[in-house]
Amino acid sequence: MRDERVEAKREAESLDEPAAEARELAERLGLAPYPVRYWVVDHDEMNELIAYGGFQRRYPHWRWGMNYERQAKKDRHGLGKAFEIVNNDDPSHAFLQESNSPADQKAVITHVEAHADFFANNRWFGLYADRGEGGPNAAARLERNADRVAAIADRPAVDRDEVERLIDAVSALEDTIDQHNPVDAARSVDEPGVAEDVNDPDEDPLAAIEDRIAELDLSEEVRRDVFDDEWLEARGEGVEPEEPRPDVLAFLRDHGKRYDPDSGKAVDREPWETTVIDALREEAYYFAGQKSTKVMNEGWATYWESIMMGGEGFAGPDEFLTYADHMSRVLGSPGLNPYKLGFELWTHVELRAARRDVIDKLLRVEGVTAENFHSRVNLDRVADALEPHPAIAGAGPATLDELAELAADGDPRVDAEAVDRVLSARDEGETDGDDENGLDAGPDIERYPWKLLTREGLAERHYVLSRPEHRGALRNVSRETLAERARYMFDVDRYATVDEALADVDRTAGWDRMLEVRESHNDVTFIDAFLTDEFVREGNYFTYEYSRATDQHRVASVDADDVRKKLLLRFTNFGKPTVVVLDGNFRNRGELLLGHRYNGVPLNEESATETLERVFELWGRPVNLATIRVEYPDEAIRRAKRRGTEPDGNEVGVRFQYDGGEVTEHDLDPEIRERIAADEVDYDTKPDDWLA
Repeated sequence: MRDERVEAKREAESLDEPAAEARELAERLGLAPYPVRYWVVDHDEMNELIAYGGFQRRYPHWRWGMNYERQAKKDRHGLGKAFEIVNNDDPSHAFLQESNSPADQKAVITHVEAHADFFANNRWFGLYADRGEGGPNAAARLERNADRVAAIADRPAVDRDEVERLIDAVSALEDTIDQHNPVDAARSVDEPGVAEDVNDPDEDPLAAIEDRIAELDLSEEVRRDVFDDEWLEARGEGVEPEEPRPDVLAFLRDHGKRYDPDSGKAVDREPWETTVIDALREEAYYFAGQKSTKVMNEGWATYWESIMMGGEGFAGPDEFLTYADHMSRVLGSPGLNPYKLGFELWTHVELRAARRDVIDKLLRVEGVTAENFHSRVNLDRVADALEPHPAIAGAGPATLDELAELAADGDPRVDAEAVDRVLSARDEGETDGDDENGLDAGPDIERYPWKLLTREGLAERHYVLSRPEHRGALRNVSRETLAERARYMFDVDRYATVDEALADVDRTAGWDRMLEVRESHNDVTFIDAFLTDEFVREGNYFTYEYSRATDQHRVASVDADDVRKKLLLRFTNFGKPTVVVLDGNFRNRGELLLGHRYNGVPLNEESATETLERVFELWGRPVNLATIRVEYPDEAIRRAKRRGTEPDGNEVGVRFQYDGGEVTEHDLDPEIRERIAADEVDYDTKPDDWLA
């Protein structure tokens, strides 16, 4: 064990320099990451961290062991090696696998730096904690929760099995939070109330009802007979939100009870139970940011990793093939790959912004209009002109004198101070690093030539329209797009020539736009805004579906709207069905009514009914779930198979009920069906509205 620790320490020390250089490069590229603390761990430690969701300590529960065994089995059989794991915290903590090759370690370090930037600047992560208080401090919060829950489970008066059962119930509902609002937004919202004429929102609802009964001046016998304790209890506990409430877990915390099998009634929770619910709900908000930005976050990290490792040679010549294999495995994973989809979408955002900037400049050239753009402008010459300056493209020892000339002219693309230090060291015959007197001899430009350039220089060096795969991007711009851009040009300065226009092109436009998008979007808004017809066409994206006529899957559509809709359904509400609270006093019996917001995709009824049993544990009284299922008559299926078409299904409303015994099925009231049915999918994907 001692030898293993020594080896891990040696490995960690060898990564100090790459980590420091990666941070400097990331900041020079325009990123602003949280500080990152790197740790080197072995296979078992990595598997433990994955099992715990990226943290070293969590509350006691059986599922962590299950997660560990699953990950260890994948690791043993080569079914999914974990190169690293990083958590959203300030500072972020990144854990690197000890067995990674040097090229892999560098790749994951550059990947992590971009993740830390996304954590620090994406507003959806800000919903978990107020950044004004110094960042999320997630490790401390989760450790505090672990201590609280462990202390509760160790109390002599508390049955440990009851603690685990409560955790099971809350965990089954961890995605039923209101992910669009801060973690504390649901507290003290929709407190119990039963009468519209009760003016004091802080008044105890049961006391208000008893006051109104007293005003009726009934005899004690009639009062006990008509308004018995059970009736009063139901009215005092019940609550019907004015609007469907999306934070189901908060509603259950505020208004739920615990079913007591001895009395057969719902009883008040013990304080420790509410403590456990609050702790797990808070953690659900922490992980919500990661779940709702998976494509953006992984794509962002993959994009900047590729710029640093491949574009800036962070992977040395002897490491590049290993890195290329690493990246091909990441981007080549089968299925809906968030790394690949995110990487391609971010590149599309960059390309659109850069292309728009160039088009806007060219449309301001005298004599150039949307109608004659393609005939008047020599796009081959434009592509050549957009190539980076040779000294910028080849920045390094060989171009040092050229860079010095540019710096002398005040060129913003060159880091004049760095160039001057290197020239001074060269003239004095010093080598890279510190000289014998301990004086800095200048940056190591052999290994890190990017130190000679500013962000403007790096942006030109990696300009998207000068990459071979995008050199023809301007040819693909339609006349309609050109006309739309020209429509907004009023009283602008004009250029006499194309060359003058191109001289004003902003090579940072693509990266600047990426930084803007990174701040406010989540996966749903990102896909909704940037999955364009062009993206779908050039990426060969399509939708597929299960055919009931052929009993197999088939390509359904290559239309961009269909692809977008399919992806939005996949990512809305973490890809889970959206369930809201409709009534906390359903049928005037204190029952809970949940509604599945049906959007054309039916529930997995087996999973739904199992979850309903978990809800019962947090409500303590009968619970109901309203949904819509699609039924396919046998004759319709047979007829469709004969014709080679898809059968028409019938949408039928259904209500499931669980009262502690068996789950039963009932017809759904038409009024409730109308409340949960959607004529079309409404994603409501405006983060500025959500975050206002």
